[in-house]
Amino acid sequence: MGTAISLDLADDLPAGTLHELAEQTFGWLREVDARFSTYRDDSEVCRFDRGALPLAEASADLRAVLERCADLWRATDGFFDAYATGRLDPSGYVKGWSAQVASDRLVEAGAPNHCLNAGGDVRVRGRSATGEEWRIGVRHPWDPLATCLVLAGTDLAIATSGGYERGEHVLDPRRGTPARGLRSVTVVGPDLGVADAYATAAVAMGRAGITWLDHLPGHQHAVITDDARLLHSHALPLAPPDSG
Repeated sequence: MGTAISLDLADDLPAGTLHELAEQTFGWLREVDARFSTYRDDSEVCRFDRGALPLAEASADLRAVLERCADLWRATDGFFDAYATGRLDPSGYVKGWSAQVASDRLVEAGAPNHCLNAGGDVRVRGRSATGEEWRIGVRHPWDPLATCLVLAGTDLAIATSGGYERGEHVLDPRRGTPARGLRSVTVVGPDLGVADAYATAAVAMGRAGITWLDHLPGHQHAVITDDARLLHSHALPLAPPDSG
């Protein structure tokens, strides 16, 4: 998926079991990459986009993703648009969705304590190996070695979108130009795929995305504007300062 993925399994399970769970997780994510990559001509999404694969012959996963993207297009007044670039690119939902599915599978397999980080889209469940809540740093948009916020919790889906890592890849679908106004948007909610899409939509909206996020039920957010202002919802699960 063009990004680094890390997995921290914190359950006290046999080494062989942990290894197998990790292999299953990364196997699933490799499968998603092969199916949804916009860089590989033989991927299912590319074959569908150029008309070489009829919808009736597409996988259940592709059909489900296309349906969910259509739902999210309606929910965001068109600002989450899998066709914003002129070709099909559901990456703004797929990365979070695939990590959410992987996390759900880990819980079902008896590993309810884990942290999965897919290029800044993070799903945490349970507690870390120390028994503490997971702490998740949100990258500073101008300093790749610093964080601007640290979040903490035991059941969080955290998605961040912005133009600081892959350049101006989020477009305003109404103008067809790179989005302006918000340098970084982080959305926290119960489902990582939805949070990923909402973060992308808010960046596409520009400054109007701040008001939209303020009225988004069931989610919290943090926004850094192009002029370096940090704004966040009151209920954002911020980590307490380190003692000492």
